[in-house]
Amino acid sequence: MKKIIAAFVILIAISTSVNAQDAEPPYGMSELQAYSIFYENYRTGNYDMALQFGRWMLEAKPRNIEGANRFSLPRQYERMINVYRELAKQESDPSLASAYLDTVQIIYDDAFETFSEDEIDFYTWHFNKGRFYQENQSNISGGMDRAYEEYEKAYELDAERLTQAGDGYYINILLSNYVSKGEREKALAMIDEVESFAGNSLMNQINEIRDGLFSDPEERIEFLEGRLAENPGDITLLKEIANLYESSGMRDEAIDYARQIFEAERTYENAKRLAEYALSDGQNRQALNYWQQALDIAESNSQRKTAVMQLADISQNMGNLQEARRFARRGIQLDRNWGDPYLKMADIYASAIRQCTSGRQMDRDDRSVYWLVLDYLDRARSADSSVANTVERQYRTYEPVTPSSEDKFFRGWETGDEIRIGSNISECYAWIDETTTVR
Repeated sequence: MKKIIAAFVILIAISTSVNAQDAEPPYGMSELQAYSIFYENYRTGNYDMALQFGRWMLEAKPRNIEGANRFSLPRQYERMINVYRELAKQESDPSLASAYLDTVQIIYDDAFETFSEDEIDFYTWHFNKGRFYQENQSNISGGMDRAYEEYEKAYELDAERLTQAGDGYYINILLSNYVSKGEREKALAMIDEVESFAGNSLMNQINEIRDGLFSDPEERIEFLEGRLAENPGDITLLKEIANLYESSGMRDEAIDYARQIFEAERTYENAKRLAEYALSDGQNRQALNYWQQALDIAESNSQRKTAVMQLADISQNMGNLQEARRFARRGIQLDRNWGDPYLKMADIYASAIRQCTSGRQMDRDDRSVYWLVLDYLDRARSADSSVANTVERQYRTYEPVTPSSEDKFFRGWETGDEIRIGSNISECYAWIDETTTVR
């Protein structure tokens, strides 16, 4: 009964009827006096007195008060909302506390009827009304559903602000609500709009929600390809579809989308992806082409180093040792304290020996090339201590096959002599054209 009486009194108090427009401050006071007493009691937390001297403003709706230069009616609405909320917290009688909360709802509704969008920020008011419902959901029938409605209105007014509010918390609860209700299209439409505004935390939550909206990857692929048809060339969609095909083991489709991605966005990572696909399929020439493009558009020394070593490896595997050496030398130029390209040079020259002696027996001149191999192993160890173990293992492989004492005697080689590795040994080695030292 108390709740009914209280609510009735409050409804009368904030009525927007013509008679309400003629409401006067209490006890025959002037507007300035009543407002001053209201403000002082509000400031000090005496909410009972504040209510007694402030309610008339909700009735009369004065846009200004003479003598109160900074008076703002919307600000008084906010204060009166706070007054009723605080009184609800202090009230031990549940029916009266509930009546106070009902009044807050009425004041919010009245504010939207009273003020234009030029006078108040509708986004903020809907957002605050949603928080009011959420915070008091246990005392308001359907409180959380009403909160969702207000957050949706705020979202419609300014999606970016709601996305960033609470580090994405409010968008997350709206999306979770859509999911729980099976409203997938609503959830997906919201995700599409807010992704560009979302921070890392919200994006992680969005990804989890999105994954839960589809029963299997094929269903999601079908959905995304439908969206791609509406938005051709959308790089985000292309990447997601490519990843889904890859994770589903549908490699041909994944490669097709990887190509589309590279056409739309010519970056090192996208070229690298295609190069790795080609290499795993044994398509060395294609892999070489993509790694060359990756090198050309690399943005960091780290990317360039990776690219040149891949190019050296592939060229060597294709038997093009001169090209392999060119890329290994470029690796040395990129970082002279990096051991890998020196190791690669040693491996390339070891490959040259195998290539030049194919179909015939290795002779002492061929063996002399291994001194050059050891030279590069020494350079690798000197430049980069991290490759010392690798150098040690390779030394054990190559040192035993260098020219013997007998070989050196018959060729007149003395320890410390410089000899050239080139066409003087065989035309097959002409391209090497480097000197080494007899060991």
